[in-house]
Amino acid sequence: MQRLRNLTRRQLLLLGAAAALGVAIGASALAGFVGVALAVVGVTLAGLAAGLLLALHRLAVLGREQRKALRDQRGVLEQTQRRLLGAVEQMLLTAGDRHRDLTELLATGQKTTALGTDRLLRAQTNEVEALLQLFGGFTPAAPMPPSGGFALNPTDLLDLLDLIRTRRPKLVLELGSGTSSVWIAYALEKTGGRLISLDHEPGYARKTRLALAAHGLTGVAEVRDAPLRPVVVDGRTFPWYDVEAVADLREVDLLLIDGPPEKTGKDARYPAMRVLEDRLADSATVVFDDAHRQDEAEALRKWVETIEGLTSEGEALGRHAVLSYRRIVRQMAPTNQ
Repeated sequence: MQRLRNLTRRQLLLLGAAAALGVAIGASALAGFVGVALAVVGVTLAGLAAGLLLALHRLAVLGREQRKALRDQRGVLEQTQRRLLGAVEQMLLTAGDRHRDLTELLATGQKTTALGTDRLLRAQTNEVEALLQLFGGFTPAAPMPPSGGFALNPTDLLDLLDLIRTRRPKLVLELGSGTSSVWIAYALEKTGGRLISLDHEPGYARKTRLALAAHGLTGVAEVRDAPLRPVVVDGRTFPWYDVEAVADLREVDLLLIDGPPEKTGKDARYPAMRVLEDRLADSATVVFDDAHRQDEAEALRKWVETIEGLTSEGEALGRHAVLSYRRIVRQMAPTNQ
């Protein structure tokens, strides 16, 4: 009974039809209608054969559809696998390229860092050696102001003081005061020269004066306030030191150009040689600090090209360039009487 309850309606109808045919065949045989019974049996067998053929046809169709579905699924699976493998391969190639690039970048960075560290160590060693030589040549009467930063480095100071020692200038004009002013004053105290320093910042000028006084160098060096004023050079207006601050100066043997600072404007130091050429001695030395910077390098090039008698003394040492100035005096042609 449980099995009958689980049958579908179609299955129950088929079962009922089979039972009815069985009853009909049995009844016909019992009634003596053998021919009818055989006919019913034949029709039943024919129906069963037809049903079997139909079932086999349906199974064949289902088999074909299933095989087609399997082929389609296999094709989709194979295509998905190919795409997945291609994506994985591309990822691996990209990862490999990225790994190689990162490895090269790291190697380059390590090499650059090592090179930079080596250069820094050499530079620090040079500065320490220069500082030892500076203090070996002088015995300061008070603590020296710090060097470096905006002030001249020890290597540049050492080179500058050697120029003073060997060329023995009587008058040094410094544009921009500070640590270098004290060192220059000590050198000039030995050689018998004099220093005039200009500064556009009253605070810096006062600080330098106090340092010179602390070292007992006020008899050798003087700091003058020179606020920035407009000056016209080559058709351009520049903020530059007040020319009244140098109105009394003549025969400057050594000119140190260490100002105005870069922040005061483009080509801030270009006017120096144009304004001060007439105040230089016939034979003078010009020291141009920060000559490696673009504005200063361009100013240096223009000066050498356009100022007669101004020549560069080789390549710049440290951050400054050294130039020689020889005044060219042209004699007047004699006039016919």
